[in-house]
Amino acid sequence: MVTGQDHTPDPAAAAPAALSARPGLIAVLCIVVLAGAGWVYLGLMAASAPGMAPFDAGPVDGLARDLLAALCRPAPGSAASPGALALVLVMWGAMVLAMMLPTAAPMVLTYAGIAETAAQKGEPVASPLALVGGYATVWLGFALAATALQGLLTWAALLDPTLAVASGLLSGAVFVGAGAYQFSALKHACLTLCQRPFPFFFANWTTRPRGLFRLGLRQGVYCVGCCWAMMLVMFAVGAMNVVWMAALGIVMALEKIGTGMRFTRAVGAALVTIGVVVLALSVAAHWPARASIPSPACGGGSGWGPTCTAFAMKPPPGELRSPTSPASGGGMSR
Repeated sequence: MVTGQDHTPDPAAAAPAALSARPGLIAVLCIVVLAGAGWVYLGLMAASAPGMAPFDAGPVDGLARDLLAALCRPAPGSAASPGALALVLVMWGAMVLAMMLPTAAPMVLTYAGIAETAAQKGEPVASPLALVGGYATVWLGFALAATALQGLLTWAALLDPTLAVASGLLSGAVFVGAGAYQFSALKHACLTLCQRPFPFFFANWTTRPRGLFRLGLRQGVYCVGCCWAMMLVMFAVGAMNVVWMAALGIVMALEKIGTGMRFTRAVGAALVTIGVVVLALSVAAHWPARASIPSPACGGGSGWGPTCTAFAMKPPPGELRSPTSPASGGGMSR
């Protein structure tokens, strides 16, 4: 005999079903959790740096700082070892999650809104987790490439202890290059695709998770094409610079909400200006000293010794005498 209790829905099974019927909530939770985890890791990494409070007082605090440094902060001088490279990869992975997932929120929420409308009509939809997974996969590939580039720069002794490029000329060139890319046709094309997700999903709609994952991959490629140059600015300011991470993340998010090319070009002009200033200061810092400064070769203090002889004043021709000539008094006495 069948009773009414046999048809009572199981609450444990009903909860996931109710959640899957709300793609918008899933999208928000996914972005908040992943981006938040990235920012937490970056915060711990910054806190583990020497001189950062509150990890500088007492033996327990010192132990906590050392533990955080071992777990979060890559050693600048040992990026060639597998362990250091693994920490660098985790750092860049956390960086792309923290900086780039919030910029993808308009795209993910656009899909979630369409999917939620379809779910209310009883149509099958794929979870936005597949979309976020495809998008994040592309950026984690970028993190892998950035790790390889950082290892190469460390091997060439071009990074300082803050994981920034040690050469002012190279730092300025990175800023100028990132600013110039803001005016390129490729930047404009990729940014346009990032700013208009609704036509993209309307033309490529799929209800299969695998298909949605591929759409996430495509959106990730568009986003990398839009933002890769600005991400490389982190090499110029220091990969551990949390302030610049937040600033660049905000700028890239503002670009994708449809602020127009005027804002993008303004950002490009600002980056080029910063780069030119950095280049000018670097050139001025390495400019040769004036020839009038005395040097050891001229009988004075330290300076550009060999150069001073090229600009030294020559005596009049009539005063040129051989040290051993009689006129100079240098001959032998009889």
